[in-house]
Order: sequence, then C-alpha cells, then structure tokens
Amino acid sequence: MPARKNEATLELLLRALGDRTRLRLLNLMGNDEVCVCLFVEVLGTNQPKISRHLAYLRRAGIVDARREGKWMHYRIVRPRNDRAHRVLDEVLASLTDDAEMNRDRKRLDRLCCGPRSLIQLKGAPLPERLTTSLSA
Repeated sequence: MPARKNEATLELLLRALGDRTRLRLLNLMGNDEVCVCLFVEVLGTNQPKISRHLAYLRRAGIVDARREGKWMHYRIVRPRNDRAHRVLDEVLASLTDDAEMNRDRKRLDRLCCGPRSLIQLKGAPLPERLTTSLSA
C-alpha cells in the first residue's frame, strides 16, 4: 500500500477516535455485536446522532453493520493497515481504565440482563456475548 494511502487511513482513524461519543460506542461494542437500540439507551442520546457517529466509524473502516429484521447490529473490525490496527488496539485497551466507559458497560449489562430488560420489552436481540453466557 502506498505511503499516502497509509497516512490517509491513519488520519481518518485518528479523527474517528477523536470524539468521546464514538469512543463510548466502541467501548460498548468491545468484542461483541450490539444493536443500535442499546446504544441509544445506554448513552441517552437520540438515534439519529448515534447513527451519524456509527456512520463515521464505518467510513473509518473500524465498524461494520449487519441487519437482522428491523434491527441493526454493529461490531468492531480491525483495520488492514498494521499501524492503524495497533493504534485502535491501544485505544480500546486504554478505555478499560476510564470510569465513564466502565459505567456504560455496566449499564449495557443491566439493560440486557435485568428482570425487565429493554431487550425483553422491545424484543431486540441480545449482544452475542450475553447470548452465549446465558445459554451456557
């Protein structure tokens, strides 16, 4: 890959990582696939704003989406560029030390697994990691 293409890829990634809401979305995805309705609930932000941030992350090549009926599920994908891949991994690892990020993850777990969870009320599917742990 030419140097210019590598620089553009890294620059786009860094811009995508330069926003707190996008970092919170990445944190919530972690190694899972998460329905957009959960992002809205956890972050307390409207769906159009969440969708704009997710579109930015998709353009940067670090998030992919899958439709299941009326639900959109998002997951992190690793950049092909080695430097961009390493930067993303370091940023994601650093999020585990952030208090707000930890609160977001706990809220996501409560919404998915609480007695009257959002999932049960709206019929949205569970994130993959929770589906696996509940069936075990």
